[in-house]
Amino acid sequence: MIFAALPEPSPTGDVFVAFLSIVFEGAPYILLGTLLSGFIDAFLPARLLERVLPKSRVLSTILAGFLGLVFPVCECAIVPVIRRLVQKGLPVSCAVTYMLSAPIVNPIVAVSTLTAFKEFQNWSWSDPASATMTIARLSLGYVVAVLVGLFLIRFKPSQILRENVASQIEAGGGAGDDGHAAPAAPFNGRLIHAMRTAMRDFLDTGMYFAIGVIITSIFNTRVDQAILDTIAKNDAMALPSIMGLAMVLSLCSTSDAFIAAPMASFSMAAKLAFLVFGPMMDIKLLFMYSAVFKRKVVLGLLIGLFVLVGSLSVPWMHLIQQLGAK
Repeated sequence: MIFAALPEPSPTGDVFVAFLSIVFEGAPYILLGTLLSGFIDAFLPARLLERVLPKSRVLSTILAGFLGLVFPVCECAIVPVIRRLVQKGLPVSCAVTYMLSAPIVNPIVAVSTLTAFKEFQNWSWSDPASATMTIARLSLGYVVAVLVGLFLIRFKPSQILRENVASQIEAGGGAGDDGHAAPAAPFNGRLIHAMRTAMRDFLDTGMYFAIGVIITSIFNTRVDQAILDTIAKNDAMALPSIMGLAMVLSLCSTSDAFIAAPMASFSMAAKLAFLVFGPMMDIKLLFMYSAVFKRKVVLGLLIGLFVLVGSLSVPWMHLIQQLGAK
C-alpha cells in the first residue's frame, strides 16, 4: 500500500478538529484586534476621544452605536480594542455600546446576512423581503447595544471595569500595562511600543478565547444535535434554546447567518435572536469580557442581553415584516 489507512474517528479527535476550526476562524481576528489596540495605545493622544465626542453622555452613547459602520470589527477582535479605547478616554458607556454593536452593525455583516438569507430562502435581490432579516438584525443589534450603554451611564468606570483596567484610566489613559504614557517620539519607538502592547493583549485575550473554544468544541461534538429539532417545535422553548445555541456555537458574526438561514425548524424571530445574541454574548466572549470587566458586570451583561434580545426579537421581527409589506 502506498497510503496508510485513515484512523477511525474518535471522540477526542472530533473535539480537537472542532477546536482547531474555531481557532483558525477566530485567531486572525484576535490578532487584527490586538494589533489595532497596540496602535491605538501608541499613537492615539490621551483624552482625544473625550474631546471629540459630544459632551452629552447620552448623545455620545447613541452615536457610538454607529461606529461599527466606520470601524467594522468582529466580536473576536473587539475586546482588546475597546480596552485600549477606554484607557484613552472613551467613556465606558460608549465603549460597551461600540463593543456590542460593532460585530453586528457593520457593512460586512450586512452583506453576509443578505447573501445567506437570499440563498437559503430562495429570495431574489429585487424582492424587498430579501432584506428583512438584514434590516431586522442591524436595527435590533443597534437598539440593544444603545440601551445597554445608556443603562451604564450611571455607573463609574471603577464599578464596571477590572481594577487593573480602571487604574490605568485614573493614571491618565496610560499606554502600557505598566501605567506609563505612550512614548511621544520617535516613530520607531512608538512602533515598537505598539507591537509590545499588541503582544501582551494577544496573550491576555487569547487565553480567555482558548478556554471558551475548548468548552464550545466539547458541546458541538458531544451533544446530540437531533435534540435541537425537537426543541424547535416547542414555541416556548424555541427562542431561549436557539439563543443558548448561539452562545455555545461561538460563531463569527461574518459567517453565522449561513448557519442560521438553513434552520428551517426555527421561525424568523428565533433566527433573529440567534443572529443578535450570538455576536454579543457567547462562551468565548464570556471569558474574553472577563479580561476587562468585573465578574458581576459580565454576569449582568449575560442576563441582561438574554432578556433584552429574547423579549424584543418577536415584536421586532413582526414590525420589520409589517413595514416591508407596505
